[in-house]
Amino acid sequence: MAAKIFRPAKSAMQSGKAKTHLWVLEFDQEESRRIDPILGYTSSRDMKQQVRLTFETQEQAEAYAKREGVEYRVVPPKEVARQVVSYTDNFRFNRIQPWTH
Repeated sequence: MAAKIFRPAKSAMQSGKAKTHLWVLEFDQEESRRIDPILGYTSSRDMKQQVRLTFETQEQAEAYAKREGVEYRVVPPKEVARQVVSYTDNFRFNRIQPWTH
């Protein structure tokens, strides 16, 4: 039984950073999914795939995994390098690219 501890990225469907400060522990897939021959649904008997535990800090998630005897790996979060751009920068005198209509 292995698990992954990570901090989720910002959703592409929102501009805010809701739920990105929490750390998540997800269990890895232990058995492959199967297609039901009659209905065509994809199913699995692995119930741990549905478990998603959230923690305030990475240390809490690691402590839980150690206490429960879960083999885990930590995926470090990728920090996004953002360039703050405002509307008024379009009209600066020392603009790099000329602004034309």
